Amino acid sequence: MLELRPSCECCNTDLPPDSTDARICSFECTFCATCTNNILNGLCPNCGGELLVRPRRSLSKLIKNPATTQRIHRPAGCESTAMP
Repeated sequence: MLELRPSCECCNTDLPPDSTDARICSFECTFCATCTNNILNGLCPNCGGELLVRPRRSLSKLIKNPATTQRIHRPAGCESTAMP
């Protein structure tokens, strides 16, 4: 089950479970669309995998299976992936 992490690892922007702005890799590293497109060039800085739109979970399923509240913020790792 996806964790649905609550924020972008680069800029720490909130990404609630119903966000259409969230992007994830196969390891569930989570980024916002802005950082994905403008800084990361569509690739996860942690594993090199592609970042895709994160699926959303219905409200009825969120009640039984809530999103995680643990925030991961690694701005230094994101800066190193920027294109020159």
